[in-house]
Amino acid sequence: MSQRRLYLDEGYGESRGVVTLEGRPERLLIVRDGEPVVQALGAVVAARVRALDRPAGLAFLDLGQGPDAALNLSKEIGPLAEGQFVEVEIRSEARAGKGPTARWLGPAEGPARLLRAAPDLATRLRHFAPDTEVITGGVARTMADAAQDEAMETVFSLPGGGSISVETTRALTAIDVDLGSRKAATPKQAARAANFAALAAAARALRLKGLGGLVVIDLVGSSHDAPALLSAARAAFGPDNPGVAMGAISRFGLLELSVPRRTRPCLEILCDARGAPTPLTLALKLLRNLEREALADGGGRFVGLAREDVIVAARPALGALTDRLGARITLATQAPDAKAELEVSRL
Repeated sequence: MSQRRLYLDEGYGESRGVVTLEGRPERLLIVRDGEPVVQALGAVVAARVRALDRPAGLAFLDLGQGPDAALNLSKEIGPLAEGQFVEVEIRSEARAGKGPTARWLGPAEGPARLLRAAPDLATRLRHFAPDTEVITGGVARTMADAAQDEAMETVFSLPGGGSISVETTRALTAIDVDLGSRKAATPKQAARAANFAALAAAARALRLKGLGGLVVIDLVGSSHDAPALLSAARAAFGPDNPGVAMGAISRFGLLELSVPRRTRPCLEILCDARGAPTPLTLALKLLRNLEREALADGGGRFVGLAREDVIVAARPALGALTDRLGARITLATQAPDAKAELEVSRL
């Protein structure tokens, strides 16, 4: 039986939760300070109906903060009017270009506001392994750093050789299977083994990145054993149910499936539109590096160096760090010709 472990890293400015499967990161959950609580997965909100699109069967809801949520209209809900207040639960978080989705709970009284907070990060982690202890402290910090680094990768190695690449577009996520130097008695056996390994790796990579929606997997080779591959795909994506839907393997070796969207993709939190870490992502990493060095040397004074926008992003969380470690922690803008993106120097 596969074993999952849970890790919770409560840092300065953000908390990160990690689920591992057989020692490898499977899920990364990130909660940053200052995010609108009404937008969080599982939050219960009194929302105002801002607009109705009856042909599309949608109501757009003002949650009081952040983008509007979309609510699917149904006979159960009955007629709604613009300006009316309703009670809803956030079922999927906002992502690039689209707001969250909501589930109808009933009518409500205004104004738009949070009625019940979303489950905290520890509770969300226990959902994936209910009888497992949540590990905290330095081990959790190390695991969260490793999970974050891996979530930002595009290429993932397969056991036994070969790899998959995971790339997103506005329409879908494309996963390409590469045979690489994988060895077997025949090329067909090598392709078969790579495809089975790729399905498990693809499911883990998508969960780690927080990706959902339409997914297309370009399998390697030809003359695929479709029943066996579809059975393996159903097992690999089983943890993402309910809501996973699969199509047949096409004549071109493409497996199409749809995976439910629930949380905001990690890369949208960690990176900008170009795929580079945001100033805040770098700032939080700089603060973690400062904390590690300061804890290792209880009498030392340290300065964190980075470009100006990173330093600006780090300052709001610096106070909590200095409250714990004292004024021996400072920040400064690094020289324009600095070789490293982030530096921690002992004063």
